[in-house]
Amino acid sequence: MKLRVLLSSALCLLLLCPMTALADGTPGLRTDIVTEYVSDDLITPLPEEEAVATGADAVLDVPAKSAILIEQHSGRVLFEKNPDEKIAPASVTKIMSLLLVAEAIDDHKIQLTDVVTCSDHASSMGGSQIWLKPGETMTVDELLKAAAVGSANDATCALGEFIAGSEEGFVALMNERAKELGMENTNFVNCTGLDAEGHLTTARDISIMSRELIGHDLIKNYTKIWMDSLRGGETQLVNTNKLVRFYEGATGLKTGTTDNAGHCLSATATRGNMDLIAVVMGSETGTERFTAARKLLDYGFANWARAKVNVDPKQLADLPVNGGMQKTVKLAASGSDYMLVPKGKEKEIQTKVNLPETLDAPVKKGDTLGKIVITLGDETLGEIPVTAAETVEAMNFGRALGRMLAALFS
Repeated sequence: MKLRVLLSSALCLLLLCPMTALADGTPGLRTDIVTEYVSDDLITPLPEEEAVATGADAVLDVPAKSAILIEQHSGRVLFEKNPDEKIAPASVTKIMSLLLVAEAIDDHKIQLTDVVTCSDHASSMGGSQIWLKPGETMTVDELLKAAAVGSANDATCALGEFIAGSEEGFVALMNERAKELGMENTNFVNCTGLDAEGHLTTARDISIMSRELIGHDLIKNYTKIWMDSLRGGETQLVNTNKLVRFYEGATGLKTGTTDNAGHCLSATATRGNMDLIAVVMGSETGTERFTAARKLLDYGFANWARAKVNVDPKQLADLPVNGGMQKTVKLAASGSDYMLVPKGKEKEIQTKVNLPETLDAPVKKGDTLGKIVITLGDETLGEIPVTAAETVEAMNFGRALGRMLAALFS
């Protein structure tokens, strides 16, 4: 089995490494380009799974400079290790690049079928690439696949130029979006993640943009791919994220490797109704980053669950209104109907509705009238606002007279 994995990995390596002619004219591997593929990612199998740490006091030994584990829907942090240490992110940077592309598609600014022409600048990126030539064209769909699966710097830059007109303009949009998302310790210098002075972020900030990106179902069409090709099969792609193939429920998201950054990974996975995001930065080897991410994800799935919050409809009965055109107002509760709880505690969730006994008119639709408090033991898990589902106008002389006349002649 191990021999077969090594042979298949070696074949992938040969397919993915660019070819050139040696001094004597015979073909050989190019050595002037350093890519994520030329690492132990494709030639070393994932290690055997370790026992899952369980319980509130579980200790996780994560082989990384910094790491964080969050639950996607709530954003709740389940584990952290130096989460705010600024580190070079390598190609994990592309999460923000892909987010801007996904948002441009959602906003109908660009389409997957749009044709993009590669510039001289995009062609010159180096690092992980699909060796786009100046003037070569590909669709947005093809470039997204190259960027998400193959971590192609040239494809990423071409997409950025297509959206913003230049890489510099696109990077400005990346930094602007980072501020909007509350990524307080991030500064992007390029759109690819190639090492550059001042190009830094943190595990916490990566989890924030990962949460935003994975919320776009479109991106999973690319990040879940294990192997694919471009140019009619001439260019082979193998996902640098081995968890996509070897971890149950993996949905993405992005690897990164450079000399300054070490080995980084933002890993997303779904099991049942639970979605987790594990970010690992600065691991010494590719194997260690996958081990760390898998350990974090295993811990999350083993120890936490999303429990449905059940509110008795009788607790949201119509509320009396004093001095209104009608005697009661209907209520509505809007908010998450699931809460994150330690596994095994799902049935212990309690809800309490806090509402006034009566209201005074007028009441406008959408007014917050009270709240549903969700608790687990002594811990408050969250609150759901209770609002007016309709408008109740205040009674006045004119309205009262009109009602009397209508009753008289009815």
